[in-house]
Amino acid sequence: MRTIYAVTHPEATHHVEGIVGGWHDSHLTPAGLSAAASIAQALRAQIPDGADVELFSSDLQRTRQTAEKVGELFGVTPILDRRLREKSYGEAEGRPQEWLDQRFVQPPVAGERLEHDEGVEGAETKAALVQRIYAAMDEILQRPCEHQIIVTHGGSLTVVVASWIKMPIKAVGHAYFRAPSGSITTLHEDDFYYNRQVVNLGDTRHLDSAEAG
Repeated sequence: MRTIYAVTHPEATHHVEGIVGGWHDSHLTPAGLSAAASIAQALRAQIPDGADVELFSSDLQRTRQTAEKVGELFGVTPILDRRLREKSYGEAEGRPQEWLDQRFVQPPVAGERLEHDEGVEGAETKAALVQRIYAAMDEILQRPCEHQIIVTHGGSLTVVVASWIKMPIKAVGHAYFRAPSGSITTLHEDDFYYNRQVVNLGDTRHLDSAEAG
């Protein structure tokens, strides 16, 4: 039996500044830090006391800050993995979103989407994003721990879920699982049929308390 809790980091400075994130190393806003504490409390309420817990995180500052809040509550140190990063947008990172919008080349409706060139120098293809996150997930799932927390990004969350349900890489070009900032997606595999379930996708109910505070 295994349960994975895939967390998307909450509000970061690039969100409020209207600039492109990607590998731009933005940090959590005060509201984001408060939301990270609520995420940690929500996870603590879901995971049984005394259960072994592993915590993995993208190495970017905004995910690392989120994971540190979670780690403090569980008494574990995050394992940082750069393969869990958001998609890289190359020279667009840190620039105004409008800069990227003016240059972005949309993927085709049909045909090659994974290797599509988006028209931005240094930008990562979707194929590269998918391959690195699938590789990270393969290693995480080889570990025997029953409760694993993964802190990542909104765009990367789609690939985490696709990997979990064993979607063939060639099919991920059209996949999209929407998960808001600061959300928790719960993934569960039973120990009888070994079916892999998406229990909750992009749950943000825990953020109500953060906003109320």
